[in-house]
Amino acid sequence: MRVGAPFSIREQGDAQLIKMLDRLLLFLYSIAIAAASIFAIVAASGGVPISWLQDLLRSATTVPAAQGTVIGVSIVIFLISLRFFVVSIHRGGSSAPSINQRTEHGDIRISVETVENIALKAASRTRGVKDLKARVRVTESGLEILIRAFIDGEGSIPALSEDMQRTISQQIEETTGIPVAEVSVFIANVTQAPTTFKSRVE
Repeated sequence: MRVGAPFSIREQGDAQLIKMLDRLLLFLYSIAIAAASIFAIVAASGGVPISWLQDLLRSATTVPAAQGTVIGVSIVIFLISLRFFVVSIHRGGSSAPSINQRTEHGDIRISVETVENIALKAASRTRGVKDLKARVRVTESGLEILIRAFIDGEGSIPALSEDMQRTISQQIEETTGIPVAEVSVFIANVTQAPTTFKSRVE
């Protein structure tokens, strides 16, 4: 049963762009801090003439162009530091990614982890599968489910996979009301049954 309720994924799209921007800022911030640390180590070790340091400090406090550069760089570093501070606080209290559904009565949010657990529960009904893992991705056409499983090797892999796909798709659509676009099954390996040895007494 497919339910045509509109849905969307939370914390994706724009969030990916923000993450990329944060990574770029972190890269530039790390380079700036590393360069400043190296300069401080060299200066403290006597590798930089004191007269040069005095001239540099004098230029930074008296020459308008140098003053502007120092102030500008300092403001940028401060803003980046403030950004990382805010991100570190919000990350601890941020909610997990969720799938949003709009109904006539309001919004419904279902976490991706919930959908993964439903998929695992449905897949576990298939005989001969073990060590199941699930991953859910949201697309415009519906949910894409990836199931990774070990099998006992005693049945047909295509038949087992089709049964698992059908069960997962029906269970998720009936439970959440979200259409399933695709269920992919990856058979990782065949489990080895424990070998029993009979002892012989002579």
